[in-house]
Amino acid sequence: MFHLRVVFRRCEFLVSSQKIRNMSIDIGGMRKPYNDKDNFFDVKDLVAKEPFEQFKAWFEEASNHKQIEEANAMCLATATSDGIPSARMVLLKKYGPEGFTFYTNYTSRKASELDSNPRAALMFYWEPLKRSVRVEGKVERVPEEESKAYFQSRPISSQIGAWVSDQSKVIPDRSILTDKEKELSSKHKDGNEPLPHPTHWGGYRVTPQTVEFWQGQSDRIHDRLRFRKLKSGETIDTTLALEGDSGWVIERLAP
Repeated sequence: MFHLRVVFRRCEFLVSSQKIRNMSIDIGGMRKPYNDKDNFFDVKDLVAKEPFEQFKAWFEEASNHKQIEEANAMCLATATSDGIPSARMVLLKKYGPEGFTFYTNYTSRKASELDSNPRAALMFYWEPLKRSVRVEGKVERVPEEESKAYFQSRPISSQIGAWVSDQSKVIPDRSILTDKEKELSSKHKDGNEPLPHPTHWGGYRVTPQTVEFWQGQSDRIHDRLRFRKLKSGETIDTTLALEGDSGWVIERLAP
């Protein structure tokens, strides 16, 4: 009889465990306060009527914040030509009126998707400031000389890393990478023999059509100000938008 009770309880445990594994985990109670109602972000708070100076102001504030280690970390979203999306974190390396520039391996998944569908979205999130910036636009490779100049400015370990990894490809184990890293390090670590710029590695630039600045509110009535490039022949509805500089229009979006 004792044996049967043990078996029964074991079965009950297994059934219960299976039910738990099949249950969704409710995390609806996770909630943090953002800004209060007096600390909102409005058009009057913009430092410029075009997005790049505004981005510069927020980026510099994020860069100087003690709790933000990599203000230039951004989520890059791409999609295949038939619309299958993917996203990953990369580092912004340059920004200005010409666009937002980052570097990667041209054999990677992101590069394949950008080459076949040259559009992308970027998102920066600076949690301690309760702010994010979204960028959407067209993408093109940067000139080779620009990629080469940036590559040569990188630490030698990062240059070696670009040569070591055939990014996004399946490999049998980590030793494929570490063995090649040791081989290249023995030749180039002292800097006497410079590493050439790999033709499979370089930059992309996102030329924005929209740049949105978001600031969080505890009541979830968040602030969203969007800069958008005017379309050819478009007339601005002054009840909904403000005319900015250099062909930009400024709009407030509902949260």
